[in-house]
Amino acid sequence: MKFEVKVSDKNTSARTGEIATDHGTISTPIFMPIGTQGAVKTVSPKELKEINTQIILGNTYHLYLRPGTDLINSAGGLHNFMSWDKPILTDSGGFQIFSLARLNKIADDGVEFQSHLDGSKHFLTPEKSMEIQRQLGSDMIMAFDECPPADADINVVKQAVKRTELWIKRCKQYLSDNPGIYDWRQTLFPIVQGGVSLKLRKQSVETVAPFADCGIAIGGLAVGEEKSAMFDIIEQMDELLPKDQPRYLMGVGTPADLIYAVRRGVDMFDCVLPTRNARNGQLFTSFGKLNIRNEKYKTDFTPIDENCGCTTCKSFTKAYIRHLFNINEVLGLRLATIHNLYYYHNLMEMIRLHIETGDFGEWSRKYLNKIGAE
Repeated sequence: MKFEVKVSDKNTSARTGEIATDHGTISTPIFMPIGTQGAVKTVSPKELKEINTQIILGNTYHLYLRPGTDLINSAGGLHNFMSWDKPILTDSGGFQIFSLARLNKIADDGVEFQSHLDGSKHFLTPEKSMEIQRQLGSDMIMAFDECPPADADINVVKQAVKRTELWIKRCKQYLSDNPGIYDWRQTLFPIVQGGVSLKLRKQSVETVAPFADCGIAIGGLAVGEEKSAMFDIIEQMDELLPKDQPRYLMGVGTPADLIYAVRRGVDMFDCVLPTRNARNGQLFTSFGKLNIRNEKYKTDFTPIDENCGCTTCKSFTKAYIRHLFNINEVLGLRLATIHNLYYYHNLMEMIRLHIETGDFGEWSRKYLNKIGAE
């Protein structure tokens, strides 16, 4: 994998770039829809391409439990299994173990956990996470790390930083000893931990960054901490992380979060918000959020957003989509999801355009004000 910075903004740390993978080139800054279990909920791969999706994210924990990585491997990897020929990033499974598993026991060797599906016991190590991701065949592999909650004791956070350092070494060693099983390359992303401690974050960068060949992730944020603390850490990361590698901010966020983080030098994002919120009837627009279930849209025969070019806005009215939600018709979920993902992709395209034209700072201030976020 290769990364090239194209244009850097004069007044902020925002930049555009290109990530070249064996499954295609990605323009950055980029938002990655989440296809946790091998599917972006309610949307087909063909529809994802039609709304300019460049890369999607899959989840090691979920795919390992169901349908199982042996099955996916026998299908020729996750790309073939889900009929997606563009890049895929897979997370390591660690976050889901800490957040979803019924019980987990963390030690330096790895994590013992019970499946949230059937209570079966499993033991996930850095090596096992790498083995699973080798079988999945994702283009970008996330290192196995420990992600403590926002309210964790400082000693727990310190231990997580130490384990994350220990585990990245083991991840790297496994990948060195076990070549890929498909005819495309996979790139390992180390993950920086440290909670909201600037000192621990700096320590984590110093220990994991040497293992980054082309990409490094900022983990352990958007887990309940104050927004101001999150952006303090992102600003610090801008100063410490390599400038010649893509920076991936995990699990973030709202449209405003994306803009603020791009200002601080972030290149890659993922978040459940556009898809999850769509299924709950909350739509993102160029003038802010809209709850399509509201009574006032019952006789509103205008599009969700007249400035939007997605098929949902071109073909359907607020009144119709509200009707679909009221009768629990799955088409409503699909149309809302397509709209929200198109909005996010279009937002990133506008960000890239305004960085390249040199007015990103002014444009972003106006846009944030327009959506009620400045």
